[in-house]
Amino acid sequence: MPSLALAKPAIDLGLVTQDAQVMLAFYRDILGLPFEATLTMPGGTIMHRLSCGQTVIKLLQHQKTPESTPAPGGINGATGIRYFTISVTNLAEMLTHCAAAGVPIPVGQTEIRPGVQIAMLEDPEGNWVELLETSN
Repeated sequence: MPSLALAKPAIDLGLVTQDAQVMLAFYRDILGLPFEATLTMPGGTIMHRLSCGQTVIKLLQHQKTPESTPAPGGINGATGIRYFTISVTNLAEMLTHCAAAGVPIPVGQTEIRPGVQIAMLEDPEGNWVELLETSN
């Protein structure tokens, strides 16, 4: 059976948004992800690309905004993709920064196993972002 022959050691994430400017303010301005480009896609969709290591986070805003929004409740709120993880080396500093910026932090700094700390942030549209730091 064949398996994927990866061309890149990361996946890219597409987040469809109701308000790209608010999401850019979170991912670019608060989390500090480098902005790559804004592209116009077929059908009038606008894509804002941000770097996260070798991953690209794509914020997509369609000409007609979808009516559905993410199910509330984070990890326990629904099935499907409920969060994604960004590995960092400055978890405590980022939590202080995010709290000062008014970012919801549904799960504060927690040791999930020896040497591994996490926290969960909530972006402006209800998507959860896990920050993970290892001491090993």
